Amino acid sequence: DTYDVFSRGDTDGVFQVESSGMRQYLRMLRPNCFEDIIAMLALYRPGPLGSGMVDEFIKRKHGEVDVTYPLPSLEGCLKDTYGVIVYQEQVMQIAQIVAGYTLGGADLLRRAMGKKNAEAMAKERTLFVDGAVKNGTSKEKATEIFDLMEKFAEYGFNKSHSAAYALISYHTAYLKTHHKVEFMAALLTSEIGNQDKILKYIAACKDNDIEVRQPDVQVSRREFIVRDEAVVYGLGGIKNVGDEAIREIVAAREKDGPFLSFLDLCIRVSLRKVTKRVLESLIKGGALDCFGCSRAAMVAAIDPVVARAQKKIKEKQSNQISLLTLSPKKIEENQSSGIGFSCEEESISEWDEDQKLRFEKEALGFFLTSHPLQPYRHELNRLDLRPLEDCREMADKATIKCAVLVTSIREILNKRGNRMAFVAVEDLTASGEVTFFTEELNASRDLLNSEQPLLLTATIDNRESSSYSPDSDDDSDDEAPVKEIKLRGVSVQALNDACSASDAPISWELDPRRLNAEGMESLKAILERHKGNTEMQLA
Repeated sequence: DTYDVFSRGDTDGVFQVESSGMRQYLRMLRPNCFEDIIAMLALYRPGPLGSGMVDEFIKRKHGEVDVTYPLPSLEGCLKDTYGVIVYQEQVMQIAQIVAGYTLGGADLLRRAMGKKNAEAMAKERTLFVDGAVKNGTSKEKATEIFDLMEKFAEYGFNKSHSAAYALISYHTAYLKTHHKVEFMAALLTSEIGNQDKILKYIAACKDNDIEVRQPDVQVSRREFIVRDEAVVYGLGGIKNVGDEAIREIVAAREKDGPFLSFLDLCIRVSLRKVTKRVLESLIKGGALDCFGCSRAAMVAAIDPVVARAQKKIKEKQSNQISLLTLSPKKIEENQSSGIGFSCEEESISEWDEDQKLRFEKEALGFFLTSHPLQPYRHELNRLDLRPLEDCREMADKATIKCAVLVTSIREILNKRGNRMAFVAVEDLTASGEVTFFTEELNASRDLLNSEQPLLLTATIDNRESSSYSPDSDDDSDDEAPVKEIKLRGVSVQALNDACSASDAPISWELDPRRLNAEGMESLKAILERHKGNTEMQLA
């Protein structure tokens, strides 16, 4: 089955990244031909979803509802969509077959239906019924067909557009299934300047057991690349590191091999392009960890390293050679790892984990090597908490519970003189803004300022959502703007306390190879050493 990439249970192609709702409908549809994919992309919009068209389409495909046609002559037009009018082109074809419309006249009918122009519709109804009667259809049947067309034309989508989207979707789904690491590297590169998308796709990599390695000046290029079945973070995703600096680093590495030390890097690149600011961002982003020196030490040593590198570059350009550079001790020093020479800065110990992660986020825009929520991943499932990314598809005023980290707080006085706050939050999938009004803010302020992971209860606030409508009759192919995540805060709780207080069972997937007497005894011993009141379920 060539469409297995869409119908199998463990992957749904690109939709696994983009839309949980689409994933659900694809599983229900189980497409087995390209026409099904075209139809699903045309139907997965608010209008058809709300009208029940999607459910009707799926039931007809699987024989749960009989496939019927308004007239036998329309079977060829509607067969691919199981008798459901899905596309604008079908409306035009029906007008031609039933009422003898010309192509131009059929397009005018389509436009009138899509725009819901009452005056034009009344005129078209008369033309359609008269034409149908002339072609041998009864007036009653012609009126029934026109009503059916009018109903579905409100949601009809351009098939030529949907077919193009379906082809791209099929290609990307195939690549994501059979070359998933390369696909994710390419996807990350395509959004290298969009930190929200990068965060989302890195979370998708982790969910699919794809390792994302930190940037590394010995390996990384501007784009995300694949090494040993893992994605290596691209240097272009580090703040303050421009393309000119990246080209310098990559060219120097390809010309003379790996960099031997921090000093060696600074000697071999143009420091007019790889500036101190660039070096600091590379260090904080983890791209110089390959030198085996603490990030704190390298940041502290930037000035002496750059000064020494500039001196050596000047000596080289003037053809002056110090006799000391010929000594074995000096040669060994130049080839050492770490800073590249003995200095008091090289003994500086690493920042504490929180500080290190904060600097990493400053350079990358998010936490990469670790995340304060990472240790809670299994707990998030146990507590049935939803990711922030799901908010984009939820209805206004719907309630959501999610685990978040507060990244910034901005308090203001409202028109009544009461305090309220706009709180920026993030999780492993997205970032958003939560508005806390006076009462909720007073109850939550201490926790919001505590810098610890929180369990947030909030409602969706779509008052400022985009006015873009996927069901408009606009023929433009412009992409819909990404919907910002706006929430209204209800309450917060320390995530650690929420996990401890919950009596929800812990679900653990056991390796089938351990389903033997020895494995069971080992598991029993572990559970006895860590007794508690929470039920544990093995899958």
